[in-house]
Formats: sequence, C-alpha cells, structure tokens
Amino acid sequence: MRVAAVLFLTGFLVAWPAKGQDAAKTATTAPEKTTAPEKTTQTSRLAAEGEYIIGPQDVLRIDVWKEPDISRIIPVRPDGKISLPLLSDVQAAGLTALQLADSIRDGYKKFINTPQVTVTVNDINSRRVYVSGEVGHPGALSLLPNMTVLQALTSSGGFTQFAKIKKIYILRTEEGKQVKHPFNYKDVIAGKKPEDNILLQPGDTIVVP
Repeated sequence: MRVAAVLFLTGFLVAWPAKGQDAAKTATTAPEKTTAPEKTTQTSRLAAEGEYIIGPQDVLRIDVWKEPDISRIIPVRPDGKISLPLLSDVQAAGLTALQLADSIRDGYKKFINTPQVTVTVNDINSRRVYVSGEVGHPGALSLLPNMTVLQALTSSGGFTQFAKIKKIYILRTEEGKQVKHPFNYKDVIAGKKPEDNILLQPGDTIVVP
C-alpha cells in the first residue's frame, strides 16, 4: 500500500507541471482578436477636421466641461437651430463644429466662469440625396463631396429592366422653386453630354422613371 501511494504521488507531481506548461503554451499561442478597420468617408473626415458645415437633422454632441446638466447629444432642428439650457435657441446650421463651440462658449460666459465647450458631429444626416424609381436600391444616400449624378446612380444598385434610362431627371429646389434637370444615362456614359452629369447638392432627388 505504501509503495502504491508513493507511486501515485510521484506520478501526480510529474504530470502536474506538464499540464501547467500546456496551459501556459495555450495562453501564449492563443490568436489575438483583431478589430475591423474603421469605415470612413470624405464627409466624416471633414467633420473630424472641423471643416464640415453643420446642417438640419445632423446630430451633435455638446460637451461643457464640468457641466453634465448642460452637456448632451442633440439633433439640429429643421430650422437649423438647437436648444440648450439657459441659452434657448442657438443657430447651428451653416457653422462648423468649432464655430458653433465658440458661439455656445460666448453665450455661456454670462452664466459660467470660463466655459470650455466642445462640439462633435455624431451623425451626418443633412447631406443626403435621394434616388427613386426603377433602381435596385432606392432611398437616401450620404452626399460625398463632389458626388455626381452618375456616381449616385452607381451606388443605387443599378437599373431595373423597366428603367427608362434616357429620361432620368434630377429635382432640385432653387430659390424656393423646384427645378427639373434632365439626365440621359446613355449619352452621359458615351461622353456625349458630360454637362448633364452635374454635381449633386443636399436634398436633390434623382428620379429614374
């Protein structure tokens, strides 16, 4: 019995470090988690660099240092303004994030000693165009800088078999009136009417009948 017990304990002590080594080896060779590359666009880059012009329906994050009751995430109203405690309505549309931060800072100087304000564009919703009709994916598209009609159509999943690609048009509001700009897809891709491939503006609607 004593011999058996000694053999058992010896075998346990010999085996135990090996298991510890296996565990250490497993921990060392375990694959590292990788994160997917962050998706960026030219518009989001402009926002990050402070060059983006804020528009209606954009979502902003307002941070006032040491003032949690004032700091908040808030959308820009259709009239281009935001509402903040003590300041009521503040014009946001048409300004960059840095310009808006300066405006809010000046307003709070009456109530806060040396306010420090940071404005971040969380969601860009104002720069959108719309594609409707006989395309694969009708709906809203984020408007990138210098985006043309052809680029927007390419991003909409192509045409259906019923699309009248010679009779496409763009609806745009100019000086309060809706204006119709024709776009003949066949002519444009053939290089016959490059002037029809206009740069899009926020709110434009491309109609593919």
